[in-house]
Amino acid sequence: MIRFEHLSKSFWVGNERKTVIDNLNLTLPTGKSLGLLGRNGAGKSTLMQIISGTMAPDTGRVVSDGTISWPVAFGGSLHPQMSGAQNVRFVARIYGVDTESLLDFVEEFAELGKHFNMPVRTYSAGMKTRLTFGTSMGIRFDTYLVDETTSVGDARFRRKSREVFRDRVKNASAIMVTHQMGELREFCDAGVVLDRGKLHYFDDLDEAIALHEALMA
Repeated sequence: MIRFEHLSKSFWVGNERKTVIDNLNLTLPTGKSLGLLGRNGAGKSTLMQIISGTMAPDTGRVVSDGTISWPVAFGGSLHPQMSGAQNVRFVARIYGVDTESLLDFVEEFAELGKHFNMPVRTYSAGMKTRLTFGTSMGIRFDTYLVDETTSVGDARFRRKSREVFRDRVKNASAIMVTHQMGELREFCDAGVVLDRGKLHYFDDLDEAIALHEALMA
């Protein structure tokens, strides 16, 4: 369960303050994998960061009865001066998981080679995403936040990413952002649409997709 209580967030854009999350009061159910839909700039990534705790709201709070991953495409979760391996060790200590097991999983999954022991500041955007995705998948969370990451890399790596993600959500929930409707239908069984600061929940994913496509038209 994830519950939003009077949640709001806005940003200054030029001389105007833009509200992207407007007094949300909504409970997302346990055991559902949700597709998060909305226009570009609607605030999807902002909402994901607030849910994970990597960004503070202006007002309100997020309440959950389980563990939540960071947004796995969020490079800001990595320390740029530390190596990939050092970042993984740090995460393992924070979440109280076995350091060596997590290191072994991420090193094999992310396929960074010698870069795994080099500073993250030398990584490409794709390499950072592979590191954060691998680290997130290496920890058993109750809810995974996934932001356009299962399409990273070549076809073989994409297949591997989908397989490990599919395995994780067998026993967990997810909130997924992607522009690929086929990918949403593959992994999600319900949907939420963020529009003008409000969040609309649908038990039927196709209804959420239909609203999203109508708003985009």
